[in-house]
Amino acid sequence: MKKLAVIGASYLQIPLVRKAKEMGVETHCFAWEDGAVCKEIADFFYPVSILEKEKILDICQLVHIDGITTIASDAAVPTVCYVAGKMGLTGNAFEDSAAATDKYLMRQRFAEYSVSSPRFVIAAENYSTDNFRFPVIVKPTDRSGSRGVKKIEYPAGLPDAVSRAQKESFTHQAIIEEYITGSEVSVESISWRGEHYILAITDKVTTEEPYFVELEHHQPSNLSDKIQQKIKSETLKALSALNVKYGASHSEFKITNDGDVFTIEVGARMGGDFIGSDLVYLSTGYDFVKGVIDISLGQFEKPLFRQNKCSGVYFLCKETKKLLPVIQTASNYPQIVESEITDPELHAIQCSADRSGYFIYQAEKRFKI
Repeated sequence: MKKLAVIGASYLQIPLVRKAKEMGVETHCFAWEDGAVCKEIADFFYPVSILEKEKILDICQLVHIDGITTIASDAAVPTVCYVAGKMGLTGNAFEDSAAATDKYLMRQRFAEYSVSSPRFVIAAENYSTDNFRFPVIVKPTDRSGSRGVKKIEYPAGLPDAVSRAQKESFTHQAIIEEYITGSEVSVESISWRGEHYILAITDKVTTEEPYFVELEHHQPSNLSDKIQQKIKSETLKALSALNVKYGASHSEFKITNDGDVFTIEVGARMGGDFIGSDLVYLSTGYDFVKGVIDISLGQFEKPLFRQNKCSGVYFLCKETKKLLPVIQTASNYPQIVESEITDPELHAIQCSADRSGYFIYQAEKRFKI
């Protein structure tokens, strides 16, 4: 039986653990015990921080794992790469993992490889935005889920926004970027030996400024073929700049009214919010999670799309309270394949953790509320 190490054990990793078990693969999960829901479904669980790569390596060597991976977790990526490299398993180079998980290092790579992206500066001591056009976006260098992200209209608002972002950052660092006005999409892709396969382009709907928390995701994209080709081209450039050779990636872009495409960030892992774990399969028929596991175990089959449907997810919060009766009566909607209320209280939303529920749909055309 093959043995798979899964870095992380929160609800984000549940699809990964379940799919591995369905494939007959033995699962070994690593994470802090607090919130480790995968502890109940994995074959083996180790209460070790996902950041303790040396300790995880020791256990993986003792167990003789055959592959290591994670989904939807930037913080886990360096450990995955480190252990894979030390054990001769399939994975991206550890030396490149920092650029794929740190927004400042990522921007530097993008500039080096002429990837279209916003102007930026690290919010270190004596930083200057004299050459910037406001508004700007302030964000932690190493977090996801809109944590610590805020739009600032004038320079006077920067100190508080920077302080807020630094508090959310694991390394207490923040980056300032010029704000790009336009629609937002993500690109889901999978790579094998440096060849990239684009699986889907996902249209996003977010809250209004200043926090821009994602409220909806829909596949396939409604953008024109011409714009989608631009997005795909920038995706390939960005993945090459970050030296992503294996596994899933989740790339985010802004498209201006003039049709210019800006790369916002790239994660060398599957996207969260059910995009990679659910929507790709529902819209294309390609089992993305299985593909990620296969690659970690050193095997690969070129993605085949077996269907062409619309899929998406809507998130519940105070701003989207109209969704509550829909989720409560989800059985009345044949398009809804999964729904849950995770918190009976609806919160005003500043990051993805403030959301109180969701529903996922599959339909012949985009399901609108």
